[in-house]
Amino acid sequence: MGNVMRILFIGDIVGKPGRVILRRALRPLVDRHRVDLVIANVENAAGGFGITREIGESIRDLGVDVMTSGNHIWDRKEALDYIGTEPRLLRPANYPAGTPGLGRCTAATATGDPVAIINIMGRIFMQPLDNPFDVVLQELETLRAEARVVIVDFHAEATSEKIAMGWHLDGKVTAVIGTHTHVQTADARLLPNGTACITDVGMTGPHRSVIGVDTRAALSRFVTGLPTRFETATEDTQLHAVVVTADPQSGLATEITPLSVSLDDVDALVARPVTT
Repeated sequence: MGNVMRILFIGDIVGKPGRVILRRALRPLVDRHRVDLVIANVENAAGGFGITREIGESIRDLGVDVMTSGNHIWDRKEALDYIGTEPRLLRPANYPAGTPGLGRCTAATATGDPVAIINIMGRIFMQPLDNPFDVVLQELETLRAEARVVIVDFHAEATSEKIAMGWHLDGKVTAVIGTHTHVQTADARLLPNGTACITDVGMTGPHRSVIGVDTRAALSRFVTGLPTRFETATEDTQLHAVVVTADPQSGLATEITPLSVSLDDVDALVARPVTT
């Protein structure tokens, strides 16, 4: 193992705009930040809702090592079969027993160092799944023998629940990274016992929108209260992510760096390091 390990976690990829900027920005990001492993949340990658085999494979071909998800993973029927054959596509681990797919996996960097990934989903304002605070510890126990570096994608709505999960796992995992709400938060930090956390990593997709949706359709629903067909927006595409730097021996984080990259400025990637 090297002295440090760097993991790039990319926020929720939304539709074609998100996939376009991923294709353009991923390699420069990996090179600039000397990234060892790439994780991305893909639950909105297909037209803003769900994932398909074709799109999942194209994302993997770009260099994403592990794909996480959330409540929208089932929006495309074919995901039910795809997730059963692609172990690098995760769904929240606290879905009931018998749900297709798994909520955890162990991947390897180019040098063969193991990284464990756990996907878990919150319950506040979400589906009433199994207790994520219990399930994540069960998943962690299963993976402990496989990897010291452990990244948790906590797909949740409530800020309080996400922050609570960070404290729940402080010193037990490398990072707790929030997804689902599509807005990058300003609270990236290292907790006292060495776990990096951020309430939400943000969205990779069109930011001239309402969290990825065309503003006219979203506003119509808010103003009128009537059902409206949501379409993915197309303008002001940005990639939001974090780079987590970890000690591969202890499995603890030493830094978390939020990234915000526009489609027009891929060659001038900007990172804001956050340290204790």
